[in-house]
Amino acid sequence: MDRIDAIVARHADREGPLLPILHDVQAELGAVDTAAETRIAHLLNLTRAEVHGVVSFYHDFRAEADSRPVVQVCRAEACQARGIEAMMPAVAAAAGDRVRVETVYCLGLCSVGPNARIGDDLHARLDEGALTKLVERA
Repeated sequence: MDRIDAIVARHADREGPLLPILHDVQAELGAVDTAAETRIAHLLNLTRAEVHGVVSFYHDFRAEADSRPVVQVCRAEACQARGIEAMMPAVAAAAGDRVRVETVYCLGLCSVGPNARIGDDLHARLDEGALTKLVERA
């Protein structure tokens, strides 16, 4: 709880601090669990339901830490038009249980899809071979 208190204190002067706080808690603790939601709500004078509503709305937040590497694959319309859906079975096979593949609906590279992101690195113009290699190396 001390770590959460410190994170909230860092954002105390901001207007609308909830999202930055949640991102920092997720980054530092690996998850925003029920106890974290409760503590954040108390410190911000919100209900836990208000905090949980934000946590459950955004796909970036999870209730349990997961140490596997993450590959985010864009499956929006532009990437669908370029064949991402046909690649997904091979991606899932390459990931197995070792890599978490997450669907996202925009990486901001619609004109050069299909796209994926690993951490802060964006990868564009992927074909099935390139995408499965990314997943295998993650």
